[in-house]
Amino acid sequence: MEFETLVQSRRSVRGFKNEQVSRAVIEAIIDSAKRAPSSMNTQPWHVHVLTGGPLEEVRRRNMEEMVGGAKVKRDIISHGEYQGVHRTRQVDIAKQLFSAMGIARDDKPMRQDWVLRGFRQFDAPVSLVLTYDRVLDPGAVCHFDLGALCYGIVLAAWDRGLGSVINGQGIMRSDIVREVANIPEDEVIMTCVAMGYPDDNFAANAVRSEREGNDDFVRYVGFAD
Repeated sequence: MEFETLVQSRRSVRGFKNEQVSRAVIEAIIDSAKRAPSSMNTQPWHVHVLTGGPLEEVRRRNMEEMVGGAKVKRDIISHGEYQGVHRTRQVDIAKQLFSAMGIARDDKPMRQDWVLRGFRQFDAPVSLVLTYDRVLDPGAVCHFDLGALCYGIVLAAWDRGLGSVINGQGIMRSDIVREVANIPEDEVIMTCVAMGYPDDNFAANAVRSEREGNDDFVRYVGFAD
């Protein structure tokens, strides 16, 4: 698939088929994605691929802790709640998703169910937990590198017929993820990518988030035209 077509067609997938993903396919995805840009070729990233029993344990315990009122325990520093235009964009995509799923504004049980799906990583059969070397903190450069790897993963997956959603909700309790996946303390858990074969009958999978027009966030400097 040509790159432009690949980027334009890719979307976040929040409903997956009950179908396993082979290790060979994941290896091929990572093999492509690891060519992502890396500052001075430092390659600060690590990928921990979970499936089966370990993933189910992470799902269950993460959901139980969050539903039980436990505090978020992420390795990375959070910005807190979004405000202003960022909050508006967050609300807009939620409205699109709820509309597609037929979830009414006052339907608290269904809205809660949607939140729980996020805590369960949308029941995807595979989760790729992305970490970076703690020795590189503080600093945004390694975060940038990991973001590049992450996007490479989701594009390489889409090219192979797999959908994914970058899902911080699924690792709200990073201590649980670290314990179950045996992730070393010298690695910082940044995010995870829930992955599987898309369920085309799941309405939310057809949702495409809106993007601002180029004029709203792009400046051209020095061009004659």
